[in-house]
Amino acid sequence: MFASLLVANRGEIALRVIHAARAAGLRTVAVYSDADRGAAHVRLADDAVRLGPAPAADSYLSVGAILAAARATGADAVHPGYGFLSESAELARACEEAGLVWVGPPSAVVARMGRKDAAREAAVAAGVDVLPAVTADDDARLAGRALAEVGLPVMVKAAAGGGGKGMRVVTEAGALPGALAAARREAVAAFGDGALLVERYVPRGRHVEVQVLADARGHVLHMGERDCSVQRRHQKVVEEAPAPTISAALRARVRDAAVRLAKEIGYVGAGTVEFLVAEEGAEAGATGEAGEAGRAGEACEAGEGGEAAYFLEMNTRLQVEHPVTEAVTGLDLVALQLSVAQGLPLPITQADVTVRGHAIEARVYAEDADFLPQAGRATAVRWPTGARVDAGLVAGQEVGTWYDPLLGKVVAHGPTREAARLRLVAALDDTAILGLTSNAGMLRRLVASEVFARAELDTGWLDEHARAFPVGPPDVALCAAAWVLATAAAGEATHPFGVGDGFRVGGPPAAVAVELAHGGARHRLLVDRTGRRVALAVDGRTQQVAAFVGEVGAAPAHDPELLRLEVAGVWQRATVLAGASGVLPGYGVAPGHGVPVAHQGEAYHFTVPDALTTTTAAPADGVVTAPMPGQVRAVSVARDERVTAGQVLGILEAMKMEMPLTAPHTGTVESVDTAVGDQVELGQALFTVAGEES
Repeated sequence: MFASLLVANRGEIALRVIHAARAAGLRTVAVYSDADRGAAHVRLADDAVRLGPAPAADSYLSVGAILAAARATGADAVHPGYGFLSESAELARACEEAGLVWVGPPSAVVARMGRKDAAREAAVAAGVDVLPAVTADDDARLAGRALAEVGLPVMVKAAAGGGGKGMRVVTEAGALPGALAAARREAVAAFGDGALLVERYVPRGRHVEVQVLADARGHVLHMGERDCSVQRRHQKVVEEAPAPTISAALRARVRDAAVRLAKEIGYVGAGTVEFLVAEEGAEAGATGEAGEAGRAGEACEAGEGGEAAYFLEMNTRLQVEHPVTEAVTGLDLVALQLSVAQGLPLPITQADVTVRGHAIEARVYAEDADFLPQAGRATAVRWPTGARVDAGLVAGQEVGTWYDPLLGKVVAHGPTREAARLRLVAALDDTAILGLTSNAGMLRRLVASEVFARAELDTGWLDEHARAFPVGPPDVALCAAAWVLATAAAGEATHPFGVGDGFRVGGPPAAVAVELAHGGARHRLLVDRTGRRVALAVDGRTQQVAAFVGEVGAAPAHDPELLRLEVAGVWQRATVLAGASGVLPGYGVAPGHGVPVAHQGEAYHFTVPDALTTTTAAPADGVVTAPMPGQVRAVSVARDERVTAGQVLGILEAMKMEMPLTAPHTGTVESVDTAVGDQVELGQALFTVAGEES
């Protein structure tokens, strides 16, 4: 039994665990790095301990620092959350040896299932289907075995990790050596272990996982399954429960297989068994080709419709997407985790676990349209009230590149999948993150799309259709910005001639002209404050766009307020950051300033252009800039070196994701403006390549 819990994590999962621990009557201890000194989880916990500087290796990934924090605060149990050390057999073992309760399975189980190679062996022993795969310490030998024994296409995986880190899809033999080197390098950075597994890749597979929970008495239950097929770079983006596309027969088989595997390995606590679901034969001869490693078990052989499921891995921890399972089962998985960790038997049986309705979760990340991590300060944050939100981001918080870019999760539940989908669209409409680039708008467009409504997305779809959900015209956001600027300018006036309300002697008030710049374009709007209307000028003509209906809720300066506008007879809402428009009392709006607006999850920042400015400077030809903020991991060229188009000049890493920086054309390296270890900003010039004269 224990009375004090140290949460060895940060962000929304730390908040989630702290709330559950409080409900169980436990004292809570938070840990933090220098980058998280003022974070929400630090403020919420009863006690907090500094682990070290911002780099994860010196803070959240330091086993010694975690144990020292537990000793300093008298904590007698450790909950690892997910990510960081959540699947660290070293930390689990250290806790056991120090007399601390590890809220998770025994360290031996963590070690066994934390390695994809050993986990495959356990799956085979439990009679669960696996895809053919090979391992080797030497890259050349591994490449040779993969081509000879597995065959293209293949998936290169970090044997010691998960979460999409150290993973590469290879479709051509010539690309395999480079993919192995990059995956091994990324695996070392993320997990401290460069061991790799090369497995048959199924291009059109779906990712289905089963939530299991076990106590120390050998009782194992499943909590249903989830579909996590909507991914980018092998990292989940949208998850739902139950899985919408598999047959009842296969659903029963994967659930049974997950329970059987958990029993096989002596599992205790909450965990997830992940499967790749594909049409029979889609694995191109996966079974029978790699001997014992490719043997098909009875649990997941082809079901109705020719579908089959193959074991991928087991996560020996709570998952990011656990809220969708909680929504459809009505169970608190963290509370059950803590109960099992106290040595108590599971308080429910399998018959008590029922799935009701459907739930969908959208992960909100700090990333741009190319799914690249972003950093910055969130000047305003509004999370929806009509859905469950697990989030660690608050207004004023600085988001760096040290950790995973996950900001929060929005979860909607309904009696049917379509009801849950529509509720999630509405919730994302009300999500606003200003000052920091996020994927909230893309998520809204994705969930609202026909392809998602029909559940047609597989694990590779989003990477192949990265620009399938482009941002639409910003008309509604423009109108909201123009209205706020026009009314703010009038409200700040200090003399009659500075009111700017269009007053005219002997006639109706004139419309107030507002010019805004966004994305390299200028927009002219006419705001009729008396008539409460905004018109947008298009091709020299004005067209009616929006009628201002009113504020949904007033807000103090520098807090977001919700405006309601009527567009073509449809009421729409936009979140505006009040008090940030750069209004100069008595003089109107200062050039260069503007107003941040969020509409349907998408964030905009409109500025008032300087009348004398007509163009925006563009980077010089041949300049290679940082596509995301991060740290330079490698510089592969030197000044005056000749390079070819597409040649890798260096590697940039942010949030454990590597991005190669390539030459824009064939030519000579004119300058190298960075070095290994440099922390660079978005858009910073790193290399210049002079083109060859024709």
